[in-house]
Amino acid sequence: MLVKWLQESSYTVILTGAGMSTESGLPDFRSANKGMWNLKDPGKIASTEALNHNVNEFIEFYRHRVTGLKECKPHKGHFILADWERQGIIQSVITQNVDGFHGLAGSRNVAELHGNLQTLHCQECKKDYPSEEYLHDQYKCICGGLLRPSVVLFGEMLPEKALDFAAKESEKAELFIVLGSSLTVSPANQFPLIAKQNGAKLVIVNMEPTDYDFYADEVIHNRKIGEVLEELNSAICK
Repeated sequence: MLVKWLQESSYTVILTGAGMSTESGLPDFRSANKGMWNLKDPGKIASTEALNHNVNEFIEFYRHRVTGLKECKPHKGHFILADWERQGIIQSVITQNVDGFHGLAGSRNVAELHGNLQTLHCQECKKDYPSEEYLHDQYKCICGGLLRPSVVLFGEMLPEKALDFAAKESEKAELFIVLGSSLTVSPANQFPLIAKQNGAKLVIVNMEPTDYDFYADEVIHNRKIGEVLEELNSAICK
């Protein structure tokens, strides 16, 4: 049925969560058993409070994250979505992930709700830098300001432009597909409902059940996202 919906839909929107990133080898920050937030208190280390008052620990934490990020890369699912966008099979991607892998794989219409760890910017003048600066122990801008990751910290608002884009895309969707999100974090978990309320078919692909499965027209559990997308791609390209 999903193949048929993909072929018939004139406007398909994808929402990706942590499950999309873990298939690239990145850690899940919120998983019940081994999420990184179980080892670190995010309010103390990935927050505006830490940035302003505990900068050494803040930088060390994000230097560790950047190091891990550079050891991973987009998986086949990222590339399939980018190819689908080029073919007009999907129109946009909304992501809760900060790895930047959708862009690296070639996707262009992407709303990054929580920012992008591939870049840094100066806390003072806002100049952008690649995140590799942290790996080279470079933490200051040429203006003297502190370089910080271009991600949303605890205590900060989500980017208005990305939120607005995501909301409008959800309203336009005829088919809305969730890939690897537990749908427990707001406001990202509202976008599937916005799509559904505007008449879209809703599909949820996640390893574990979600509280939103009740609203979905199709649910796929216990399957790797890359494998699901590969099967769909083979069926569409026959």
